[in-house]
Amino acid sequence: MENLPAIEVLSLHKAFGENRAVQGVSFEVGQGEIFSLLGPNGAGKTTTISMLSCLLRPDDGDARIMGHSIRSDGNGVKSALGVVPQDIALYEDLTARENLSFWGKMYGLRGSALKKRVDEVLDIIGLRERANERVGKYSGGMKRRVNIGVALLHKPKVIYMDEPTVGIDPQSRRNILDSVVALKDQGMTVLYTTHYMEEAQELSDQIGIMDHGQMIANGTHDELVKLVGGQTRIDLTVNAEPQRILGAWQSVEGVEQASVEDEKISLLVADSNLVLPHLFEAATRQSMRITSVDIREPNLEAVFLHLTGRALRD
Repeated sequence: MENLPAIEVLSLHKAFGENRAVQGVSFEVGQGEIFSLLGPNGAGKTTTISMLSCLLRPDDGDARIMGHSIRSDGNGVKSALGVVPQDIALYEDLTARENLSFWGKMYGLRGSALKKRVDEVLDIIGLRERANERVGKYSGGMKRRVNIGVALLHKPKVIYMDEPTVGIDPQSRRNILDSVVALKDQGMTVLYTTHYMEEAQELSDQIGIMDHGQMIANGTHDELVKLVGGQTRIDLTVNAEPQRILGAWQSVEGVEQASVEDEKISLLVADSNLVLPHLFEAATRQSMRITSVDIREPNLEAVFLHLTGRALRD
């Protein structure tokens, strides 16, 4: 068991009518690792998580969680697993302690063992001091921390976190990211979905990039960045409609890719020092002026742009 992958995903497929939500996704997560599924909304991350949680049955393929098949051993999967869903699943009229006690009973905990575990979880999520307040009075970030606590009650070996920091304040976001690292330090395996490049970059041992239901790249941060080669990303704004200059800049020698996002033009270039003068010259010929330039070294955003031809936020 020690040498088994914590999560082994084998060519999962899922369609909803004509929508092929997940298409042949495969990846592996070692025990005690943090693996991030990174991709835009609609990439298939939540559908993948739902299949790995035994909430959706795959049309084809399989996965094993701590050796238990999602097709043939759902109970074994669920016993090894804690799930933090996107949506808050709490009773707002109950306190945090009461919520945790309720869900602990659902996991079969009772008496002093339940009370001890609730106290331990309150310490893990940093809410012991406010445990007796109604959850309805909590901020969104605090509710998400209780949601994480629910998933930890039965001491799972593997935990899934589906976009846990969406729509919360920076302080709560920081607390959640720190708690993810703490869970890894305790030996837990974390599968984390996000569309925030910075989170995946900070947290992960391995990252899988998803788009349109497919796993388009998978590896460590350094391995993924190497896919871009020596390319640098340049973000520019101009004093006119950006589409007017896009074609001219695409033809500049050294420009590998170009796209427009929110009135900003993003370029992947071989050498920014060589390319920039030509960009200014092309703008001048179009009677346009460059109003801002932001040069970024290769990162996961550049990897996504390289692989798909568009920015991660599109």
